[in-house]
Amino acid sequence: MKFIKIILISFLGVGHSFAVDNKHNEILQQLKLPQGFVISIYADNVPNARTLALSETGVLYIGTRQQGDVYAVKDSNGDGKADKRYIIATGLNMPNGVAYQKGDLFVAETNRILRFKHIEHHLGSRIKPEVIYDDLPSDKHHGWKYLRFGLDGKLYTAVGAPCNVCLPEKDIYTSLIRVNPNGSEFEILARGIRNSVGFDWQPKTNQLFFTDNGRDHLGDDTPPDELNKWTEKGQHFGFPYCHGGIVADPELAANKQCSQFNAPEWKFKAHMAPLGMKFYTGKQFPKRFVNQLFVAQHGSWNRTKPHGYRIALVKFKKDKPISEQSFITGWLTPEGKVLGRPTDILQMPDGSLLIADDTLGVVYRVEYIND
Repeated sequence: MKFIKIILISFLGVGHSFAVDNKHNEILQQLKLPQGFVISIYADNVPNARTLALSETGVLYIGTRQQGDVYAVKDSNGDGKADKRYIIATGLNMPNGVAYQKGDLFVAETNRILRFKHIEHHLGSRIKPEVIYDDLPSDKHHGWKYLRFGLDGKLYTAVGAPCNVCLPEKDIYTSLIRVNPNGSEFEILARGIRNSVGFDWQPKTNQLFFTDNGRDHLGDDTPPDELNKWTEKGQHFGFPYCHGGIVADPELAANKQCSQFNAPEWKFKAHMAPLGMKFYTGKQFPKRFVNQLFVAQHGSWNRTKPHGYRIALVKFKKDKPISEQSFITGWLTPEGKVLGRPTDILQMPDGSLLIADDTLGVVYRVEYIND
């Protein structure tokens, strides 16, 4: 591991000149990556950047949670930094999730899914979106949603628990769901998922893996956060009865046993807050990274000694996770100061990775140069 020092060019939006942002440059110099990798700022001035989606023309769409805005940025001159910036929408209800398909941008608010048709014909102007599905719960607690298109062409998202730990009355809570792009054929695929805001399909097996954030207030090291695998409808991943596949809930387990539920494929340390994730399928990184899983660990908020605040690499062998290690660290200083919090990961066509940071309001670009 080594420090990577990059000169940062600030991204100030369409029509503005570039300038050095010393604050961002100082933060970049604190980040540690494996030998041969470099990190830079792909785009800044995207407050609360949460999740990412890319069009076939290279436009990057960025959802937010607290900000209520949806952004689009583009590297129009191919220099590895976005030089155009647009605000697609403002004042939305936690538009955390974004997905793109066939010219249309889809945005998941707390209680509904929107479609901005032919979005790239309207980047310089505001258009009214179409509501394709509006029967999701409106609870703010764990109400922000991830949104991805599956290999079947359907939209996938998850509905979190409206609480730290509770037994919701409606089946829609704590579920993995999917709908067609027009909002039809709504399905609940799985239950027992407390708060998933990241998933991806594993290469070769095409199976859906997703992160899940464990409950709070059981101590600094309990229960573990989860990496789960969905394979068929009707699966139950334990919440609120069992956490991490091993911890029976002291309030709600009653006579339930953890063995009754689907156990995690991998257990992260408690309160790491794993969010967006990506199986690497590009050709730029060395072969040892191909088909391995990168996970954005947002970091703990209520642990006595904070941890997380990193990009983790979960290594797979024979399609199963076998180990976890740091890939990028430094957003949490040894003194406990938080410099940034990664939220999502996207693979670019050239094999580089983009990483969103909702605290710094930027998108990083990670490239492999050489050993």
